Amino acid sequence: MAQIFTKLKPQFENVLFEQDGNKMVVNFGPQHPSSHGQLRLILELDGEKITKATPEIGYLHRGCEKLGENMTYNEYMPTTDRLDYTSSTSNNYAYAYAVEKLIGLEIPRRAQVIRTMLLELNRVISHVFFLSVHALDVGAMSVFLYCFKTREYGLDLMEDYCGARLTHNAIRIGGVPMDLPPNWCESLQGFIKEVRATHKLISGLLDSNRIWRARLENVGTLTQEMAKSWGASGIMLRATGIAYDVRKEEPYELYPELDFDIPVGSNGDSYDRYLLYMYEIEQSLRILEQLIPMYAPTDTPIMAKAPDYISAPKEDIMTQNYALMQHFVLVTQGMRPPRGEVYAPTESPKGELGFFIHSEGQPYAYRLKIRAPSFFHIGSLQDVLVGQYLADAVTIIGSSNAVFGEVDR
Repeated sequence: MAQIFTKLKPQFENVLFEQDGNKMVVNFGPQHPSSHGQLRLILELDGEKITKATPEIGYLHRGCEKLGENMTYNEYMPTTDRLDYTSSTSNNYAYAYAVEKLIGLEIPRRAQVIRTMLLELNRVISHVFFLSVHALDVGAMSVFLYCFKTREYGLDLMEDYCGARLTHNAIRIGGVPMDLPPNWCESLQGFIKEVRATHKLISGLLDSNRIWRARLENVGTLTQEMAKSWGASGIMLRATGIAYDVRKEEPYELYPELDFDIPVGSNGDSYDRYLLYMYEIEQSLRILEQLIPMYAPTDTPIMAKAPDYISAPKEDIMTQNYALMQHFVLVTQGMRPPRGEVYAPTESPKGELGFFIHSEGQPYAYRLKIRAPSFFHIGSLQDVLVGQYLADAVTIIGSSNAVFGEVDR
């Protein structure tokens, strides 16, 4: 048998053959339940310690970027839901923001209030979801149940607004599709109380739990140099001590008017990342409380007025012949933005999510590129996993909070 392997070895140069009883190569995924999607990790082990990690992606075959080049700008909006499907509205907004920047739209203030509310509500929902599945990966079953119960109330709010719980399609190019339902803000205040109660419970269960800390502290440490080299963003970057948040650095919507802090860590390990998710939930609740008084159910518009790009209000379409004709052309042929290029970054729950659009003046983008944070964070596993134990691989992958809808684009 050894002679057969010796003859075959040149054909398998990328495979580490067993040299002694301690060294081996194992496949982690792409069907492993804790790989958080179709992630395949080729791990070279010396005993139980990882000596080399090679992430392999591409098992979803989605083609989201190519779809964006073959669909009109408005047609493509629902497709963005499928990127980070734990926070669909964040993707909707990032794409709409890029198109609006390309055509120079000014968004009505009431639409900005609603948009910022939805973005922060989605951030809370996404962070609570992360806590639940990350705790389950590490072995804390009760936390999973508490968090999912709280998340359901947030999904109820999204369903009240747009009718969907997972793929929201809640943003439109130029504004929002509808006003907030009656008593929605009162329900939001109830949700804030529910999240604060659950946040206190989870903090009491995990923050000082010696088993939890032993599994997370000094595990999966990302240094500042590694974070910069891999293009990390969001909590993966801020856990290393770098206070970079797109909402502060390149603010959009109403963020310049809001008072909130950017929590940062110091060690860059899995425990720091967990703490930052907890802190950011508090900051998002603080933002939502500031936004509620800013909203007033008036007759002010919720969509920008730009006849060349945006359909007229439904009342005008039903009563004015020109508005109906214009709406028909926009729906059947699509808008025609000016020639040019634009990149619009946003701070999604995972990190910096940005859309690059190159326009040739046609109803379709000539080139569309998505800057998705999970793609870079999965790449960093090549460095982060080396020197860690195989038993900690699940913890490290979970703490990166990667979603493969935005990795395999």
